[in-house]
Amino acid sequence: MSQREINILSAEPDGDYRLRLRFDDGAIQTVDFLPFLSQSHHPDIRAFLDPGHLASFWLEYGELVWGDFALCFPAMDLYRGGTIASLDKAHSSRSRSETP
Repeated sequence: MSQREINILSAEPDGDYRLRLRFDDGAIQTVDFLPFLSQSHHPDIRAFLDPGHLASFWLEYGELVWGDFALCFPAMDLYRGGTIASLDKAHSSRSRSETP
């Protein structure tokens, strides 16, 4: 069974670190980027803690783009309401609970 490709049709700021995303299947998701940005130790990623820098995105081929792909997330992860940090946290929690 193949997974349908999801594209972002529009994105608008919804607070300093949140973006409201509209997808091509009609779904709307608000994603909070602050947990991911604040947990990172990488200076290039931490630069996006400046709300103006985070707001400098655009859409290209159904994906959010910042700079020369300085920051990017798979559209499907954003569709599901997560960023890499929140998905890693969920994965870690599952791994611990699955350990005998």
